[in-house]
Amino acid sequence: MQLLRVAWALTGAAICCFLILLIHSRLLKEGQLAAGTCEIVTLDRDSSQPRRTIARQTARCACKKGQIAGTTRARPACVDAGIVRKKQWCEMVPCLEDEGCDLLVNRSGWTCTQPGGRVKTTTVSSGCLLVPQVTQNHSQAGRCA
Repeated sequence: MQLLRVAWALTGAAICCFLILLIHSRLLKEGQLAAGTCEIVTLDRDSSQPRRTIARQTARCACKKGQIAGTTRARPACVDAGIVRKKQWCEMVPCLEDEGCDLLVNRSGWTCTQPGGRVKTTTVSSGCLLVPQVTQNHSQAGRCA
C-alpha cells in the first residue's frame, strides 16, 4: 500500500513537471529568449595578422528592467545599466577568474591580462560592445562589426 502511494506521488510530480515545461515552451515562442539571458548569434575570428587574433561576436540579450547587455566571465550577459552609464567596465567582471581587469585610460573599454602576459582588449564605441582582440604583451582597440 505504501509503495502504491509513492508510485502515485512520483507519477503526479512527473505530470506536473511535464505540464510546467509545456506551458513554459508555449510562452517562449521559437526564437524568444528568457528574461535575463543572452545567446551568441555570430562569432568571427581573424588570425591573418601575426601574433594577433581579432574576434568579433554578436549576441542578443533579453535583459530585465535596469539591465543592459554586457559581458561577464568572457560571455555575453545582462549587467546593471549603471555600470555601462558610468563606464566602470571591470565592475561587470568581464574577465575570466585567473585574469586581471584594468580600465583603458580613456575608459573606452578594458583589458583582461592573463598570468603569462597575454592581453585581451575590449573596446566600446557608439553603444557597440566589441569583442576582445588578443595580443601578446600589448593591446589594440577594435571597431564595431
